Amino acid sequence: MSVRTVKKIKSYDRVIDCMPDKSISIRAVLFNAIADGTAVIENLLQSDDVKSALGCAESLGAHVEFIGGKVIITGARPAGSRLDCGNSGTTARLLTGLLAGYDGTFRISGDDSLRSRPMRRVIDPIVSMGGKIVCDVADGRLPLSVIGAPESLRGIDYEMPIASAQVKSAILLAGLNADGETTVRERVISRDHTENMLAAMGADIMRGDGYTTVRRSALCAKDMIVTGDISSAAYPMCLALMTGGRCTVKNVGINKTRTGILDVLNDMGANIVYDNLRGGAEPSADITVSGGSRLKPFEIDGDIIPRLIDEIPALCALACFVEGDSVVRGASELRVKETDRIASTADALGALGANVETASDGLTVHGGKKLSFGVVDPRLDHRIAMIGAIAGAAGDGANILDAECAAVSYPNFFGEVIDV
Repeated sequence: MSVRTVKKIKSYDRVIDCMPDKSISIRAVLFNAIADGTAVIENLLQSDDVKSALGCAESLGAHVEFIGGKVIITGARPAGSRLDCGNSGTTARLLTGLLAGYDGTFRISGDDSLRSRPMRRVIDPIVSMGGKIVCDVADGRLPLSVIGAPESLRGIDYEMPIASAQVKSAILLAGLNADGETTVRERVISRDHTENMLAAMGADIMRGDGYTTVRRSALCAKDMIVTGDISSAAYPMCLALMTGGRCTVKNVGINKTRTGILDVLNDMGANIVYDNLRGGAEPSADITVSGGSRLKPFEIDGDIIPRLIDEIPALCALACFVEGDSVVRGASELRVKETDRIASTADALGALGANVETASDGLTVHGGKKLSFGVVDPRLDHRIAMIGAIAGAAGDGANILDAECAAVSYPNFFGEVIDV
C-alpha cells in the first residue's frame, strides 16, 4: 500500500487548465466506436476510466490511433467480445444498452469495485425492451453477458425511478436499434451529454419538457473537442475557498445539467467570475473563484442533487472550513458509487478531525473545527482520495493511502492541484 504525504498549504493562488470531461470523453469513445466513418477527438481525457473505454472500443472492432495528442477512432459494427470496463461504471452501463441491439454475445466485467456496484437498474429496462442479458449472480451485478437480440428489440416508454444519466443513456442507446420509439421520461433532469452527442452524430432524436425520444438510427462519426470537467474543477476551486485564496480554472464545461456546484458556491458567498465564455451544446468558460473568508454553510436537497452528485464530497470538504452546519439530503445515490460515498466521505474527513454525521441519504458537516494531520484511506475511490488531499492541504497535512487511484478521473492531480 503506497502513501502520499500532503503538506499544509499556507496560501493558494493558481491558474489551472481543467481536466477534460470524463463523462463526455467516454461517450465520445464508445459512440464513435460503433459509428460509420472516422472521427478525430481532441482533448480526450487520458484517465484510467477513459483508457478502459478505449480498450472496450478496440475489443468491439474499432480502430484507435493516437496522433499528436489527438485520438482517431474508426468505427466498426460490434461483434461478440469480452469487455473489461476496469473501474468505469459509465462504460459498463452504457455498453449494456448499446450492445443489446447487435448480433453476438458480449461479456462485460470489470475490477472488484465495479463488480460490487448495481446493474439491475440498467438490466431491467433493457430486458423489458426485449434485450437478452444473462447475469452470473442473482442480484444483477457484473460480470454479465449481453446476448444481442436485434430482431426482438422494441421501443418502450420508460419513466425514470431515479435521476441517472447512465441508466437514461443505456435505454436511449438500446433504442437506436429497436423497433418503434423509445422514450425516457425524467421528473428531475440528469446530465444530458448523451442526448447532445447523439443529436450531433445524426441520431433520430427529439427532446421535450422532461422527455427524450429516439427512433432506430445509425450514428455517423463526429469530430469532437472535449470540454473541461467541472467535477475535476471542483477540487482546486474548493481548495482556494478553504484557504481564503483564489483559483482560475480554464475551459470548464458549464452545461446547465452539471453546474449545481457553482450555484451552491455562489449561495455560500464565493466570488465567481466567468471569462472567455464559449457556446454550443457543451458550453465552457474560464472560472475564477475567491472569497473564502466570508462563506456561509449550505443546505442542499432535491432537484439540484443530480446536477452536483459527483461534487458533493468536495463540497463537504469545503464545509469543514465554514462556521456552522452544512447539510446534504436526498443524495442516497452516493451509497452506490465506487464506494459508499456517504460513509467514505465522513470517514476521510473524520480522519482529519472533522465532525461529520451521516444519514441514509446524506451528511451533516459541523464546520469551523480546525483539522489536524491524519491518515486517509480512500478505499481506492478517486474522489475520496482527492477530498482527503484538499482537506489535508488546507488543514494540517495528511497521508493519503493509495493516492494514485486519483488517476481514475484526474491524472497528475497532485502535481497540478496540491503540490506547490
